[in-house]
Amino acid sequence: MSEDTHATELTRRRMLQGAAAALTVATGTVVIGLAGPGGGAATAADPGASDTFDEVFQGRRIQGRPVDGGSHHHGGGTGTGGGTGYRVTIDGDELHMMRNADGTWISVVNHYQTFATPRSLARAAVNDLQGATLVPVVTV
Repeated sequence: MSEDTHATELTRRRMLQGAAAALTVATGTVVIGLAGPGGGAATAADPGASDTFDEVFQGRRIQGRPVDGGSHHHGGGTGTGGGTGYRVTIDGDELHMMRNADGTWISVVNHYQTFATPRSLARAAVNDLQGATLVPVVTV
């Protein structure tokens, strides 16, 4: 193999590595933009973009509102932390949810995916339930 061929191979290899790295960065940016929380940074006292909602989504009534006197992490407002909690119901049944440190929300219905607001969490839970009734979480 001549020295010229070797230099060309290295250039092609570097070009492909650079293109792969650029594609990875671009893809990661798009994924973060789609999956990450929208708007400004959330705080423990600020549950999300819309504080209160009451709507029918895919035939299910979803409601959400801040609850005083609850833990700032749990959605049910049953903790003793003295902060502001948040309560979401689907057809009148409470959806157990939790606030993550980064301001996103998770629920027992889908605890592997985070959501920027309680409303988006409730809508995703309705999708995941696929018509099933929400069963209350029993805590001891």
